Amino acid sequence: MGLTMTERKSVTKAIATRYKRAGKTDKTAILDELCATTGWNRDHARRALREALTPRIVRPRTPRPPKYGPKVIAALVFCWAVLGMPVGKRLAPMLPELVLVLREFGELDIDDQTAALLSGMSAATIDRRLATERHRHQLKGRSHTKPGSLLKSQIPIHTWAQWDDAVPGFVEIDLVGHEGGNAVGDHAYTLTVTDITTGWTENRSVRNKARKWVIAALDEIAQIMPFPLLGVDSDNGSEFINHHLLAWCAEREITFTRSRPGNSNDGAHVEQKNWTIVRTIVGYLRYDTEAELVLLNRIWVLQSKLTNYFYPQQKLISKVRDGAKVSKRYDTATTPHRRAIGHESVSDETRRFLETTHASINPAAVQREIQAVTSELITLATSKQTPSTKAPATTPATRAS
Repeated sequence: MGLTMTERKSVTKAIATRYKRAGKTDKTAILDELCATTGWNRDHARRALREALTPRIVRPRTPRPPKYGPKVIAALVFCWAVLGMPVGKRLAPMLPELVLVLREFGELDIDDQTAALLSGMSAATIDRRLATERHRHQLKGRSHTKPGSLLKSQIPIHTWAQWDDAVPGFVEIDLVGHEGGNAVGDHAYTLTVTDITTGWTENRSVRNKARKWVIAALDEIAQIMPFPLLGVDSDNGSEFINHHLLAWCAEREITFTRSRPGNSNDGAHVEQKNWTIVRTIVGYLRYDTEAELVLLNRIWVLQSKLTNYFYPQQKLISKVRDGAKVSKRYDTATTPHRRAIGHESVSDETRRFLETTHASINPAAVQREIQAVTSELITLATSKQTPSTKAPATTPATRAS
């Protein structure tokens, strides 16, 4: 196989100085060598050797006009914000549908050309264009799960070979604490329930993690899920590993399993939602009043519309380990709503209900309402007085003295 043009030029440049300094006999040998290496004739080889040492004036090329102008980028930022700031691989497959919906509701005032450019934008381009905006949003926090020791022998450990999680209805559950860095006293927790097959996710906040509140929240979520619960998998926290939840599952003929102690990745689906659906929306402030609890649950009812009908999600298809390297493949991002209506086990009645609900949702309006309620929640949380050191109790008699 012959050399490429770039390789020929590199060889020519490497021997050009030696050729210039050589005598007549040596020049003949060098020229023969170059012709044999590159396949050039002698006249072309001589010219190439001369030009290799001649400085070239490189003029800057006129830059191409940008394909995506300010209107497209502004519309992209708006769509990105409506969908909760996803990465490009999740946003790109959703853009054509989202642009159509937002234009129908009058939320996105763009012409057809701009809409076409926006809908055809690649995932890599989306990430480059949104890099500055994305850099502003960062959150950090910690976990608050404490192990429960009761009933572990009665609740089997969940291994992936045991669960029939290829159909909707098998869910993972977890609690997220809202203690704001101070774990003393009661504070709100958010129960997150995520369906393995479709990614359908519902949240409800409770005043503390007492088992009666957790079971009440789980019961409410079970009633609003678009398909019946078939299996529940939890971590080993005492709020889940108890007689009440075991009886609740047994009464409804729901398979109840738990993750392996110390293996948080067993609940990877719901752990991911703890971040994307809970922390990124309400953050790490302390919520411990009834008013804040009401606002949290208002947010989750609204957020369910976006999470399940408009937030695209990817599912892991395969994972291959080669030594220290792990290669993962994911499917094309789509919404839980699309995964549900495309699943053969979902009834036609449920499909019609989901489609009707989807058609009635204005995602931009829902996002604005969420932001308004979230602002109210944050205002309540940040306006509370920090508890001061408690002074010794006094009586009227001691004050008088």
